[in-house]
Amino acid sequence: MMTLRNQLKITSFAIIFFLSLSCKSVEEEKVTPPNIILIMADDMGYECLSAYGSASYHTPNLDKLADEGVRFEHCYSQPLCTPSRVKIMTGKYNFRNYVAFGYLDTKEKTFGNYLQEAGYSTCVAGKWQLNGISGEKREGWDDLNRPHHFGFQEYCLWQLDRTKPEGERYANPLININGTEIPRDDDNYGPDVIYNFVEDFIERHKAGPFFVYYPMNLVHDPFVPTPDTKAWEDATMRYEDDTTFFKDMVAYTDKIIGKLMQKLDNSGLADNTLILFTGDNGTHRKILTKMTDGRIIKGEKGSMTDGGTRVPLIAYWKGQSQKGAVNTDLVDFSDFLPTLMDAAGIPLPENENFDGQSFLPQILGKETHPKEYIYMYYQPKWGKNIDGVFVRNQKFKLYGNGNFYDVENDPLEENPLVPDAQTQSTRDRFVEILADMPGIPSDINNVND
Repeated sequence: MMTLRNQLKITSFAIIFFLSLSCKSVEEEKVTPPNIILIMADDMGYECLSAYGSASYHTPNLDKLADEGVRFEHCYSQPLCTPSRVKIMTGKYNFRNYVAFGYLDTKEKTFGNYLQEAGYSTCVAGKWQLNGISGEKREGWDDLNRPHHFGFQEYCLWQLDRTKPEGERYANPLININGTEIPRDDDNYGPDVIYNFVEDFIERHKAGPFFVYYPMNLVHDPFVPTPDTKAWEDATMRYEDDTTFFKDMVAYTDKIIGKLMQKLDNSGLADNTLILFTGDNGTHRKILTKMTDGRIIKGEKGSMTDGGTRVPLIAYWKGQSQKGAVNTDLVDFSDFLPTLMDAAGIPLPENENFDGQSFLPQILGKETHPKEYIYMYYQPKWGKNIDGVFVRNQKFKLYGNGNFYDVENDPLEENPLVPDAQTQSTRDRFVEILADMPGIPSDINNVND
């Protein structure tokens, strides 16, 4: 006959056994946050990728990334570099925090800050141009610590503390790595120096999680030879600015993407790394691109048309993202920060006025609540670019001056619409959205009802 003491022993053992199973189950459910790599090409509109129908350029590595991941058809940047960089890094519309060209307000927090605080190893590599420049007035260019202030533990940057006239981004580049300028060398190619830094950072932090923000130097002008261009062999030709070299620059961008993907595969990191590729604005105005459907697309960098704002967006997470999906939901640059934080399992702070929403569900093929519209506030504060605001969806677009377009059929915006019974409700809804937006100067918020 079993004694009470034995019964208690058996009961205690059973409780401990089931508790251990429960703890094991909880541990198994814990998911290691993914590594995140955000790549942003410089001045590369959607038409530059063959995955989007380009016939002028061949981008096999990016095409493969799209074939194995998700290609977004309706991603929109700001029309110009600094407005886009401020927006993508902070998740906010420009009226909230864009104060000067070439400047990111030190009061802001970026996705680098949030991911670093969550335990990520972080770096930024490529083009910076955010320490402060407005016309001839330059402030803060001597400050080598601003990338650290914005959440990046390490950096490899062009145009950090010295400006473009003092050194270009391609041959003989002026690049600063963690506070030290690398020796100048005519045989160095800036994009290679920067990529090698990224690869080294990944190798040193492969235990993860890590975050790499990679705002590439390519394919911004000057349009010069790459090391894969025959003209590179002649050192005097390395500074020759000619649009015929643009094709080589696109190809070199794609080559770097291929090397990065190979690095992730060889290191066993691809399974737990979310990769996003986009561009900071449309292509340079000198560039004409032929598409497979016969259209010729002119770059419109600085303009609020599709040629200045529609950019590629490809997302890939091996074994997690949808495969070969083409997504037509609306995405803009305010959505990137919420997406990165969503992937990392970080809640959005309630005391910040974020304007975007996560598109991670679209990447993973989960239930989504797509954006109804995209809103853009654009005051370039640089050059002769014209400012303004608009609201748009995939088909229609309303500017603050009242011009209304069917951009699906009129992407060059040559024929303003007169609303009819079918389009009036859309225009009315867009008018309401513009009227509800705060912080818009009265001179560009003059929609006519």
